[in-house]
Amino acid sequence: MGLDYAKPGKLKNNPMLVRIVKMHFALIFIDDFKILFDSVKPLILNADGCLSVQLLQHETDLGIFFTISNWQSAEDLENYRKSDLFIKTWAKVKPNFINKAEAWSLLEQ
Repeated sequence: MGLDYAKPGKLKNNPMLVRIVKMHFALIFIDDFKILFDSVKPLILNADGCLSVQLLQHETDLGIFFTISNWQSAEDLENYRKSDLFIKTWAKVKPNFINKAEAWSLLEQ
């Protein structure tokens, strides 16, 4: 297997972990969520092992969002999920869910 995508200077041989999270928000929270995401995105990118993070919004159901983040390892993702940044951000986001968030961790092939 060849080398996978990595931030410049961070070559790796292990498969990249892709984390997809689906969130369904009350419409009143959408603008606040976008502002919050824009403010924490650079901080997430600075987390050890985070290679990229993006936010996607459903085409017709504007309350549905997905985040897709790429991590060097499951351990890096878990360390981020235990961080103050994640815990404080999740505390702001979670009360605004219409449905429970869904998440998948996948290995790039």
